[in-house]
Amino acid sequence: MNNTSNSEIAVHDPRTQTNLSARVSSLALASISANTQNLLLRMFADPYLLEREDRCSLVDQLRECVNRYPDVSELRVLLGMALCVNLDPQAAIEQLEESVRLAPNSFIAQLKVGELWMRLRALDKAEQHTRLAGLLAQSLAQSELARRQAATIRTMRREGIERGGYKGPWSKIARPLRRLWTRNRSEPSVALDIS
Repeated sequence: MNNTSNSEIAVHDPRTQTNLSARVSSLALASISANTQNLLLRMFADPYLLEREDRCSLVDQLRECVNRYPDVSELRVLLGMALCVNLDPQAAIEQLEESVRLAPNSFIAQLKVGELWMRLRALDKAEQHTRLAGLLAQSLAQSELARRQAATIRTMRREGIERGGYKGPWSKIARPLRRLWTRNRSEPSVALDIS
């Protein structure tokens, strides 16, 4: 006979795990101090209002929360956003990608990582995450956010604002010619002694 109890069966049920994860997430978000919440509200209102010390303090406090609750995706999203405001895109990418790894069906995680890639002009990745966010949207407001971000990405593509710059029809011809021209010019000239 099987020695598993009802509580063990309930814990391994996917619905129970989802409910527990939501409760842990709520508990983790509720554990953010009042000072950090105030800084977050100021950051959301206008990121330029935060002084350098406030931004660093916010990042430190959110890192502490993430260390306490490493499996809560929403905390990593907040930390990633704070790192973006603090002009640390590499660390922000790491936190937001980890957030997506922890909760691949999270609208906000997909939207924010897509936004960061868009701002870094990596439009293929931005488009992929924004599309997923649009598919995960559960309200008209979320759909509208994803739609606007996707429209911005399409506009950036159309205007040639992409990592690597504008690639026109002549770029395939001009690039080898430019290389040939610079290679010929970079060779040292030799002075001839005619005496």
